[in-house]
Amino acid sequence: MSEIEIRDDRAAGRLEALAEGEVVGHIEYFVLAAPAHALVPVHTIVEPAHEGKGIAGSLARELYTLAAREDVPVAPLCPYVVKWAERHPDEAPAADPELLRAAKQWLVAHPDRF
Repeated sequence: MSEIEIRDDRAAGRLEALAEGEVVGHIEYFVLAAPAHALVPVHTIVEPAHEGKGIAGSLARELYTLAAREDVPVAPLCPYVVKWAERHPDEAPAADPELLRAAKQWLVAHPDRF
């Protein structure tokens, strides 16, 4: 498989993995504004033909790297990202329970977003 490029499409709320210019996986997320800014991943999707190649893990790692560069926490709601963070506590600081509650409330208030 060719090299994976990861790009952040903030306007669409997608962190995308590309191989040879084709999107082969992505994390859908939103930016929580209150009680504090946070990146909130909701879904991780990898195209079936590209599963098992480490793409989802690369996306999760890049999400946490992006959050660290922006000095904001990650409040993961995506089950994959939650598990990835548990396996990589040195790269993925634990989420504040208050931010997780706020993120869940945001999702309830915006049912058409995801």
